Amino acid sequence: MPMLLLAGPAAEPWTVTDLKSFLRVEHDADDAVIASLLTAARAQIEASTCKMLLAQRWRLVLDAWPRDGRIVLRGGPLRSLIAVRTYDERGYSHGLDLDSFVLDLAGGVIASPPWAMPEPGRAVAGIELDLELGYGTAPDDVPPPLRHAVRTLVAQWYDNRGGAAGAALLPGGVAAMIAGYRAVAL
Repeated sequence: MPMLLLAGPAAEPWTVTDLKSFLRVEHDADDAVIASLLTAARAQIEASTCKMLLAQRWRLVLDAWPRDGRIVLRGGPLRSLIAVRTYDERGYSHGLDLDSFVLDLAGGVIASPPWAMPEPGRAVAGIELDLELGYGTAPDDVPPPLRHAVRTLVAQWYDNRGGAAGAALLPGGVAAMIAGYRAVAL
């Protein structure tokens, strides 16, 4: 189930000003660096937890409807279903009625009776669902441990600029902060 980012968050979990205060940076020369680290840290926490921190639009692409009629998202949290389309054999899209779907926001499940869904006319990428994922639209909507993990990761990266070794690994403290938010694969 490929997911494509349509629109990223309108804000970040912290402002550059907040982070400069946390980092005790009193000059403006590193503002662009801090902003870049902030975006990268948010993306790293989202990738590590499979949770989008702030509201973002994503497109889920399917080849066919699940047999049981339940689409279980790997990422989340699910906020809303924006649009659903199927493509016919000529490549034309056809919108589906959103009232045909039941959303389990807490479980990240989109459900509809499988017999009620029209089969796509093309075998590959014949179904698209546009979704909004994220905890909310404001930084305070993000759970505090995840927000703090972003800030801590920015501080770690800022203090160790130029050292590429271990950049892909989360520091132990950050990993512990996000542990309860990671998706468990069985």
